[in-house]
Amino acid sequence: MTEKLYGTVLLKSKDILNYIYQSDHAPTLKEISSNVDISKPTVLKILRTLEYCGFVKSTGDSKKYCLGTIFIRYGDRATKDFNIVKIAMPYLNKLRDETTEAVNLGIIENNKIILLGRANSTNSIRFDLELGGSMNMYCSAMGKSLLSYYTQEDLQRYLDQTALTPVTSNTITSKKDFLEELTKTKQRGYAIDNIENQEGVYCIGFPLVKNDYIFGAFSISAPVYRVNNEKIKAWIKAGKETQKKILDLF
Repeated sequence: MTEKLYGTVLLKSKDILNYIYQSDHAPTLKEISSNVDISKPTVLKILRTLEYCGFVKSTGDSKKYCLGTIFIRYGDRATKDFNIVKIAMPYLNKLRDETTEAVNLGIIENNKIILLGRANSTNSIRFDLELGGSMNMYCSAMGKSLLSYYTQEDLQRYLDQTALTPVTSNTITSKKDFLEELTKTKQRGYAIDNIENQEGVYCIGFPLVKNDYIFGAFSISAPVYRVNNEKIKAWIKAGKETQKKILDLF
């Protein structure tokens, strides 16, 4: 006789997560409830709980659902198979070789950017942040590149929870100016940290986002005295090419 399982709601949650995982786009509540054998009110209650736990994330005004980044940590811990560091760093090392500047890899955690990997510059440069350390999203290139993909609701929630306090004299502290900067960032496809997060350091950040799912971001960082318009143009081109190569693997 088959052993009776405990926790019916867990089985229902698994069905919902499986549907979101197998969908080729971020589905709405209506789409999920129409494709799983669970009533719409129950699906909504479970989704709210899953979102609270970080297992799913809702995006857009129409509440589309995708899996939470917490599964990246779970998957890496369980199988050591999916690991954004292992996937991205070979390409980021090549980008470092091409630019000769430091290239950083980070993810979002608790409204901060956590530094997961770094290809050290072949030149002389000092960074205050160590691997595993965190930086503010609003003043870092990686953070701004990802905030530009936030829904209006998620962005407002972030701003409600985060004070735009100055880290350097260049940090954007006006909410109006900050929102305008995010609009420009989304339009051009990369973010600029012009000595906003660390004195003397200029960064260009590129988001790793696919099908509305935020995997993380990477940035090219250099001391401002080594930066000029010609280099910036070349770094942007190389960064976008690297971004495409990485996202093609996701």
